[in-house]
Amino acid sequence: MQCSWKAVLLLALASIAIQYTAIRTFTAKSFHNCPIPNPVNCSLSQDTDVADRLCDENPTFPYNLSRKTHVLILATTRSGSSFVGQLFNQHFDVFYLFEPLYHVQYTLIPKLTQSKSTTDRRVMLGASRDLLRSLYDCDLYFLENYIKPQPVNHTTDRLFRRGASKALCSPPVCESLGAVDLHLEEGDCVKKCGTLNLTLATESCREHGHVAIKTVRVPEVSDLRALVEDPRLNLKVIQLVRDPRGILASRSETFRDTYRLWRIWDGTGRKPYNLDVTQLTTVCEDFWNSVSTGLNRPPWLKGKYMLVRYEDLARNPMKKTEEIYDFLGIPMDSNVERWIQNNTRGDRSSSKHKYGTVRNSAATAEKWRFRLSYEIVAFTQHACQQVLAQLGYKTAGSEEELKNLSISLVEERDFLPFS
Repeated sequence: MQCSWKAVLLLALASIAIQYTAIRTFTAKSFHNCPIPNPVNCSLSQDTDVADRLCDENPTFPYNLSRKTHVLILATTRSGSSFVGQLFNQHFDVFYLFEPLYHVQYTLIPKLTQSKSTTDRRVMLGASRDLLRSLYDCDLYFLENYIKPQPVNHTTDRLFRRGASKALCSPPVCESLGAVDLHLEEGDCVKKCGTLNLTLATESCREHGHVAIKTVRVPEVSDLRALVEDPRLNLKVIQLVRDPRGILASRSETFRDTYRLWRIWDGTGRKPYNLDVTQLTTVCEDFWNSVSTGLNRPPWLKGKYMLVRYEDLARNPMKKTEEIYDFLGIPMDSNVERWIQNNTRGDRSSSKHKYGTVRNSAATAEKWRFRLSYEIVAFTQHACQQVLAQLGYKTAGSEEELKNLSISLVEERDFLPFS
């Protein structure tokens, strides 16, 4: 039995209509569907009324695929990530969030500063990816699952380092500011703006062209694969690395209690028998694994990954920042240029705050050479020899070589983005 040409045409038109509807549904749907999973056990609520209430209170937003570029700064503690974050925070069209995953870690794993358990890591990463999806979709209500005490009427005074985000300290999120408050210090923002209204923050996020998030709570770029491969996100990863010797020196100075035994070794010349060497080796292992993934250029990272050494950025901040923005495909505005000029030539007194970003950037990158004893440097070089070579950091063979600033310990390397 032969089909008439009219029947064939109708079937073809129906097929096209179905495909069009499916594509529109896929590109317009939010990253999560209500009801929202419980962050503790990741199971759906069994209470229909509760689920409906969560859906009402956590509206979903259509996503504009063509407009936004999402940026994730992947780093470790004391690697210069606050400085790099400011390169996006100052951009007029970037909505920047400082360490939102802090809330996930301290809600799910409250007793651990940095979990070493495989199970804890899996739980943490799963919840972190879910939260990042929601934040890139400008659904800041999802944060309420992790802020303690839980926000009331979508307002809270407990968002970690809220003042580090310019967007959260500016109108319309903060309406109490005058013309003289355009450049608030972090602490002044919290005092003048009061509690944070997450509804206003969500609206501000949606009005910005791009979203950037900084985190030190994701160990490796491979942990982000599900997000990078999500076609709705258009996520690009900036992996920031720093010489492990510099990281160790900075942590020892900043986290004096946590790194007390390292300080004892540095001061007495005797290595404590109970020294926690994982405080160093974990950094090097995570760098090695993550950078190896990036430099091997797997197809899923094509056009999505850029490796940045803190030392290169510190020595030539304007040039390196231009390269970063070029990789992202975002025009660099005058606010960013002005901030770089004002915040990379500071004197010694300008860097007293442990999380401050005003400093002589080139001198800061080399300061570890005078903070650490040669014995600790030699130990670090042996423990991290693979990643030092991988990233182009030279070893110092003597005390004199360590202190001689005319001898560069950073090789000239051009880590081109994977495009």
